[in-house]
Amino acid sequence: MDRPGPSPRLRGLFALACPVTVARLSLKKSADLEVDFDSTIEDIVQDPQTEIPDYLERNREVWSRWAPTSAATGAKAWQADELRWGLWNTPESRLQLLQDLQPGADVVELGCGTAAVCGWLKRAGLHSIGVDFCPAQLRTAERLQHEFGVSFPLIPANAEDVPFDDNSFDAAISEYGASAWCNPRRWLPEAHRLLRPGGRLIFFTNAAMLMACTPADGGHPGEKLTRDYFSSPRVEFGEDTGVEFHLTHGDWVRRLRASGFVVENLIEPRPSSTAKPRYEFVSLQWARRWPSEEIWVARKVPSPEGPGAHLDDRARDQASPPT
Repeated sequence: MDRPGPSPRLRGLFALACPVTVARLSLKKSADLEVDFDSTIEDIVQDPQTEIPDYLERNREVWSRWAPTSAATGAKAWQADELRWGLWNTPESRLQLLQDLQPGADVVELGCGTAAVCGWLKRAGLHSIGVDFCPAQLRTAERLQHEFGVSFPLIPANAEDVPFDDNSFDAAISEYGASAWCNPRRWLPEAHRLLRPGGRLIFFTNAAMLMACTPADGGHPGEKLTRDYFSSPRVEFGEDTGVEFHLTHGDWVRRLRASGFVVENLIEPRPSSTAKPRYEFVSLQWARRWPSEEIWVARKVPSPEGPGAHLDDRARDQASPPT
């Protein structure tokens, strides 16, 4: 099977208003795509009709500012003894999220950041591709590739509009990437488009319980509900912290169904008594009592009429929470 290649139409490649560096998107069937940081977005995207959601530029600026801190965290993930997932570094040997993937499977990470997951996927014999909208993060990922001797394509793009053809991948993964920082009404249908029939979607997000107990300033969660459970899925903890998207369990199920997925699993990992969080925004004591993160596993359901065609109008409306 040929390796997935960029779409000739370069679907909305990193559609942001300001100049950014991009990778050279040349198709190579069995070799890695070469990362080239010489081009700007104006060299590739010329369509003035491209719609740019307001949160994309804001989130890109935030992650550019956070890049030095995330670089240190990413380096630790690259050099860990095995692939470790999520906020609590839960080992793949425990979660077994990848056990059904065959050697050589094509996997795209939507919002790869420093691309530690992609690095581990490549080491495991999979063909991984990292997609992220922040050049500063991708430069760190490129440096870590050279440092650890692992190579795979890095594509600067918005995970809601990825420059690859339909049915290009066997699995799509988002570990607090697109799953937290992109609109689920946009990125879930895009993940469905990218996946082959039967392809698996795996994504991590903050637990609904955690969000309901997190104060308005984004501080540590307490033992009381402080945020309305049925509030808007668009969450902002201040102008300098970006825009996040957090759905209730019911809204995630309906949105996944409307996008053409069937839910296979919802994992709420309880950290061990000695675990240390990757980021210090929730305590171990809290997370051992209540869910702090969720892992959703879903599969693409083939439908000749497209995503959501199997839902009636009422179900489709219910799957469209306000933004």
